[in-house]
Amino acid sequence: MMDFFLRALLVFSFASLHLLAGPVFSAAFNIATDRGKDEGPLVITSNTLEIDNEKKTVTFTGKVTAKKDEWVIHSDKMILFYAGETAQSGTNTEKVRVDKIVASGGVQILRSGGGEAKAEEAVFYQADEKIILTGKPVVQQGEDFVEGSKITLFLKENRSIVEGSAKEKVRAVIAPRTEER
Repeated sequence: MMDFFLRALLVFSFASLHLLAGPVFSAAFNIATDRGKDEGPLVITSNTLEIDNEKKTVTFTGKVTAKKDEWVIHSDKMILFYAGETAQSGTNTEKVRVDKIVASGGVQILRSGGGEAKAEEAVFYQADEKIILTGKPVVQQGEDFVEGSKITLFLKENRSIVEGSAKEKVRAVIAPRTEER
């Protein structure tokens, strides 16, 4: 089944993009994961959109917001890299899949169950379900937070690695808990 975004990708890549008048473009598409096909669409809004089929990228710029079932990402710019081949006709477009997403400039990731991550850049690797945060990354849950030079979140494994650098050590702050019985 070809999803909305892939159809839109084909239409826009073969049509004149200057016909897209209006300040905000919104695209919705499913990102296939190992978790199954029951996930909802990823909806991305931005001020501008550029599709480059030769480089296999879709670039969103200006007040970018990406929303998925469990999270929202805000950034200044987001580049979606896709793999596979697109075709002008037929159903070969089903071979196209998201490879990675790079968000940059004031990145903020909010999870629906609570928790927030901030960084200057976040790279999401679809196949590995991994996010790498760089540029003063901070991950916070309630009053607790951790920061370092680089934070890698392994989503499938529910684990993370926080790395420091020669100039910056890893810092974790764990707030005291009150015991309620």
